[in-house]
Amino acid sequence: MSRQRSALVVGLGVAGMASAIGLRRAGWQVTLIERAPQRRLGGYFIGLFGTGLSAAKRLGVMPDLHTRTPKNAKTWDVTRAGDRHRINGFLDQPGDPQGVLRGDIEAALFENLGDVEVRYGTVPTAIVDIGGGAVVTTQSSRTGKAQDERFDLVVGADGVRSTVRRLVFGPHERYLKPLHAMICAFQLDKQVPYFPINDGIVLAEPGRSLWVFPFEDRPPTALFSYRTRDIDAQFRASVGTVLRRAYGPEPFGEILDHVFEQFDGSRDFLFDSVNQVSMRSWRSGRTILLGDAAWCLTLYSGMGASLGLAGGSLLGELLSRHPHEIDAALRAWEERLMPFARQHQRSALIKAQFFTPSSPIIDILCKGLMRRAQGKKRSEGAPTALEQFLSGPVNVEFAA
Repeated sequence: MSRQRSALVVGLGVAGMASAIGLRRAGWQVTLIERAPQRRLGGYFIGLFGTGLSAAKRLGVMPDLHTRTPKNAKTWDVTRAGDRHRINGFLDQPGDPQGVLRGDIEAALFENLGDVEVRYGTVPTAIVDIGGGAVVTTQSSRTGKAQDERFDLVVGADGVRSTVRRLVFGPHERYLKPLHAMICAFQLDKQVPYFPINDGIVLAEPGRSLWVFPFEDRPPTALFSYRTRDIDAQFRASVGTVLRRAYGPEPFGEILDHVFEQFDGSRDFLFDSVNQVSMRSWRSGRTILLGDAAWCLTLYSGMGASLGLAGGSLLGELLSRHPHEIDAALRAWEERLMPFARQHQRSALIKAQFFTPSSPIIDILCKGLMRRAQGKKRSEGAPTALEQFLSGPVNVEFAA
């Protein structure tokens, strides 16, 4: 009988757990390590498209995945003074995306890890390719103990500033493509006053915006997004101070005041610069990168979670179909996914203008197009050419 293959997956996020489940279903023995001392909960709004939903079904996690798409929701383009106009919202894109929290996807994946060994507070410190496998040195942050282990495959799914990528492929600076923007996402305790709980809000101005994303059965999440050329300066003061500075000096108005007040009481938020990851290949020997570590579409794309699920599912399926041709399976995996990822990276650069207009002219143009798209959709019920271009292929089936 042939020896059971072993894999190390780094990162307990969507892409990492999807990969672990895919590999386990292919008959591999999987170890998953995570830098954090425990599994992170909660998270921000995600639109899960057909590509991601299909992958979730193939991974067997759909029965545990709680979707929160609001019924009869409206999205409003608003000003600080309170003026409002109907526009298309994020979930109005072609492909019928489902609204979820990142934590909803991660909880469903975690419930289906089965016998995958999970080690918290553990990081890789060295990865050496040995031909047909890799020797990985890991270290526990709790005990400081280091150990060497051999694996047939290493999967780096540890985020945009991936430790695996740095150890195997080189410094972050080679691969990070800055979009000169910052985002801050967090959960609201209460909807903005005078708006129904399941309505979305977009307050977009040149260089900065606020998006409020609704759910069916809980308060919305908020997303601040603003442009800046001095990324380092954004980390030199408290996040609340930096955000208020970015959205001043004009009076905030009732909507921004409410969201800032909610942020001040929030203990869990994501605040970071926006970067894409650009690489010629996601493979080096028996180490591969997956998810944000490999392609990082950014929040502007909206396809990150869907592609993370699809990448993990496809990996397991190809290795299951070609158990004795691992390197060929990894090549086929990369060749299938890379054109899709690159297309969505390109469309994300255009979507970024809709999320956060870069100039007054772009602001006027984007608002006009969004209102026109809303009117056309209401009258004809079909996606506009603009919507189709921005969404790209969102229901691609990546089954092996």
